[in-house]
Amino acid sequence: MTTMTDAALAEFKMPDVGEGLTEAEILKWFVAPGDTVTDGQVVCEVETAKAAVELPIPFNGVVHELRFPEGTTVDVGQVIIAVDVSGGSAPAAAAETAAPAETAAPAEAAAPVQEAAPAAAEEEAAPTGRQPVLVGYGVAESSTKRRARKAASEQAEAAGTYYAAAVQVELNGSGTAAAPAPAAPAPGATAPAAPAGERPLAKPPVRKLAKDLGVDLTAIVPSGPDGIITREDVHAAVASAATPAAATATAPAPASATVSAPQPVAADVPAAAAPVVGGDARETRIPVKGVRKAIAQAMVGSAFTAPHVTEFVTVDVTRTMKLVDELKVDKAFAGLRVNPLLLISKALLVAIRRNPDVNAAWDEANQEIVQKHYVNLGIAAATPRGLVVPNIKDAHAKTLPELAASLGELVSTAKDGKTTPAAMQGGTVTISNVGVFGVDTGTPILNPGESAILAVGAIKLQPWVHKGKVKPRQVTTLALSFDHRLVDGELGSKVLADVAAILEQPKRLITWA
Repeated sequence: MTTMTDAALAEFKMPDVGEGLTEAEILKWFVAPGDTVTDGQVVCEVETAKAAVELPIPFNGVVHELRFPEGTTVDVGQVIIAVDVSGGSAPAAAAETAAPAETAAPAEAAAPVQEAAPAAAEEEAAPTGRQPVLVGYGVAESSTKRRARKAASEQAEAAGTYYAAAVQVELNGSGTAAAPAPAAPAPGATAPAAPAGERPLAKPPVRKLAKDLGVDLTAIVPSGPDGIITREDVHAAVASAATPAAATATAPAPASATVSAPQPVAADVPAAAAPVVGGDARETRIPVKGVRKAIAQAMVGSAFTAPHVTEFVTVDVTRTMKLVDELKVDKAFAGLRVNPLLLISKALLVAIRRNPDVNAAWDEANQEIVQKHYVNLGIAAATPRGLVVPNIKDAHAKTLPELAASLGELVSTAKDGKTTPAAMQGGTVTISNVGVFGVDTGTPILNPGESAILAVGAIKLQPWVHKGKVKPRQVTTLALSFDHRLVDGELGSKVLADVAAILEQPKRLITWA
């Protein structure tokens, strides 16, 4: 999780906060370069394919730099923050006031680059830090040529902009070193777009932004120093495409050029993946990632691997609604949230106890049916980040007040976006309450690894034949989807019928217990 780049600098890598996750998006930084941090302090919030998670730093020190801005998706194992653990001030701040002579210090010899001639070596000094490489390409095997040495004043300005990890050396299409970038354009001028076949200059976050927004970097005229494409250039290209008649304003670049290298990121950098729309655009494109991406993949996988069967039943739940009102004023439920979902959850747990074969999973690799002797009850919850399905561990062993407390905690945590990956793993059956949206019923798709899911429709006052007379009664429709590989029609029907029977006569929660 952490590495030491030298005696004073410690690096914190993106951890695998779930089981087998490969990437996470940085949602928010809580620190900035120069801030003091302590062991266990939360420094950022990240979103994985399963949940939003806060990451604590494992050591004390001063923040040296943030490697990625908010909104960037980072692979597990990549360094996201560097901390000076020597007890001194932030290195980034010190670099800004460093003397020009310090900026000419020789580079580390981690991966030497051969010079074209001894004379050139005397004229070109490598920047402070590791041997420059183009991320994803490695060091070029052929001889390379560094950019021309800058004036001392320019070096001092550039020294504070380097990453401690890497400085890019751009390669052209033939695999040889690219020619030095042209000097920064004078105010009011713009650099030409990259020639055909040559990789345009842009930092990794800008490349990702362009990819998310569907922008071709080769068609953009850069406005940044040394011909670098900036975030503003990408946004301007999107706005120009959406409103061709609108004039695109280009911010003038500073007269002094800086080295093409990733910049340290402040904590208030805007998210890179925010959708951008022109004035009269007719479409909005939103990148599919994080929780929403995981949901899409899981639902497609479930729908096309498990043969779904869905059965429906309409039931009179008037007595259940009366019991809900009585429990709300019961002292045993003081401070707890009591609603129809509580009794529906308990009814499903009782039905599973009466029909335990439904609580199982299909093991494709071993061609086995795995019977579960516990129930981790999943509750589908709609959140600003998408649908999440945390589950109540060992729900079958909880009393009704304990189940009410667990449901309340689960829902509030999900709405706050604080559901952990562990809370969404290991579910056995799920309830989806579509009735809160006024929907009568639906055909729910199984969560991967589960055998059944119960959809609960809206509870409405409807005309119903009760004791031989048509009366207004509280009525709802239940839908049970199950995996037909391990749950046949008879078993699925028994489970659904038992749930309906309990909700019609809630005293069966006692007689069937």
